[in-house]
Amino acid sequence: MYVWIGKMAGLEHRLHRWAGFIPRWAIRSACYGLSWLLFMFAVKWRKKVLSNMKQLLQTTGTLQLCHYCRSYFYQVLLTLYEIGFDSSGLLRHWEKRFEIEGECHLIEALKHKKGVILTVPHIGNFFFYYWYLSQKYLCLTVATAGSEELRPLYLKFQRLGCRGLDYDNVPPLQLIRRLRSHLKQNGVVFLMGDFYRRSFPPAFFFNRATRSPNGAAHLALEYGVPILSFYGYRTKGFCHRLVFDAPLDLNGQFQTDQRYEATNALNKILEQKVKMAPDQWFYWFNTEERWDCHPERKQSSKGIESAS
Repeated sequence: MYVWIGKMAGLEHRLHRWAGFIPRWAIRSACYGLSWLLFMFAVKWRKKVLSNMKQLLQTTGTLQLCHYCRSYFYQVLLTLYEIGFDSSGLLRHWEKRFEIEGECHLIEALKHKKGVILTVPHIGNFFFYYWYLSQKYLCLTVATAGSEELRPLYLKFQRLGCRGLDYDNVPPLQLIRRLRSHLKQNGVVFLMGDFYRRSFPPAFFFNRATRSPNGAAHLALEYGVPILSFYGYRTKGFCHRLVFDAPLDLNGQFQTDQRYEATNALNKILEQKVKMAPDQWFYWFNTEERWDCHPERKQSSKGIESAS
């Protein structure tokens, strides 16, 4: 996948002047046709994606999994096109392409002047969703720009006004301090909770042992920062729906020393979002790499309820 992203970044400058002349219906048709070719002939990739889907979507039938797999290729192709050739026109066309639901929850939470954490899965075109938030709010995210393939994309969105910190280049304590400073300015922190690194603390995701970032749980429990679940997904073609859920009652259910349990509860919510748009979750291509064999800890049976 990262090789594909790197090739797309390399072609962008050569093809950008021509991309604007191609009708959107033609782009969609080309991506649809190519997704079928990938499904039929990219055998290793298809088998890996289907295997990962089968492990995590255990109640889904074989035919439906095949549909999700082919659609996953289609979604990836559309997203790569959007990022490479369509991002410069976002400012002119976003109102026609983004349907927003529940943004009042974010606005209300910001009135407490503690900042807001958005816990977000890698679903849909998450680059575009962060761009939208960055146009309206003081936003900061944490990502990884260390790989040669991904770095051009992050630099591109940085030029579009999207600010971010790098997991791989900023020490953990400094990362927390900078996020805390941003929240003190009543900023919005956009945290991708399904990100994976071997160096992350133990956690559970899809009832499997893994490693997850626990910064969202730490900031919410230690400092009482409001936390909201946010996600977006493609509805049709190049249109997207962005959804803000009601604030999560993290402090009411966990103590400050229960960061592990709180992170697992947040992961449960991320899991639910993935199941709502399973063909649009980015990580199907390498999900098998994230399962860990860390010493088993008792999973908290608590969920997180929306604050009333």
